[in-house]
Amino acid sequence: MISTIVKKGVLATVMIAFGVLGVKAQPPKGEQGKRPTIEELFKQMDANKDGKLSKKEVKGPLKDDFKKIDANEDGFLSKKEIEKMPKRKSKKPTKN
Repeated sequence: MISTIVKKGVLATVMIAFGVLGVKAQPPKGEQGKRPTIEELFKQMDANKDGKLSKKEVKGPLKDDFKKIDANEDGFLSKKEIEKMPKRKSKKPTKN
């Protein structure tokens, strides 16, 4: 009886925790779909604060296109390289 109550309590706690984390993961209203600035990208991803991004530090489209963006092939992305990278096409649904 007590173990069932404990299991339900643990399950409820885990579900609440995931719910809270899911809410925190969403961008603020009005900023959905808005691209972060280069400064924001570096603030979020430059873990060692060396002013450049390694493949281990980046995620998403930067990680997917790392070799294309790394123009000087030094294994890092600089702010200049990110500024010059080609813009990705948006994934907006087309009208029929």
